Amino acid sequence: MSIKRIGKHLIEHRWRARRIFTKGVLARIERAIRAAEATHSGQVRFVVEGALDGAPLFRNQAARHRALDVFSHLRIWDTEHNNGVLIYLLLADRDVEIIADRGIDAHVGGEGWRKICREMETTFGRGEFEAGVINGIEAVSRELAKHFPPGAHSRNELPDKPVVI
Repeated sequence: MSIKRIGKHLIEHRWRARRIFTKGVLARIERAIRAAEATHSGQVRFVVEGALDGAPLFRNQAARHRALDVFSHLRIWDTEHNNGVLIYLLLADRDVEIIADRGIDAHVGGEGWRKICREMETTFGRGEFEAGVINGIEAVSRELAKHFPPGAHSRNELPDKPVVI
């Protein structure tokens, strides 16, 4: 456990996520998800967590493991075609993780998701959080559209609204 990481998480906490991801930004991200999902039959969720606290922080939980917890908690795995995708941002660590259900992950694979994460992290490094998220949603959606095109019976199985933890 790194004292530097603990300090960063305790100092940054949730206020920073709420300052960057205002109601207006969250509304635009929600619209981007809705528009992107019209191009495929997959499901995309975006979650930003300002910082870890309590047990996850003191267990030194990695962003990847936290993203898996969030994926499970939000039941993103529970889609008809196993094509749900979580884009998770742990703001204090500036770490983006993409967790994809087995249906889409089999087509894209770890390296494909890591590439999208790196592109988002680069954009975040310039302070362009909204653009980074929307570009990430579009990149994930391009992958979903290749393998899960929209169908006549496609339905929105998961909420489009971003989650701020």
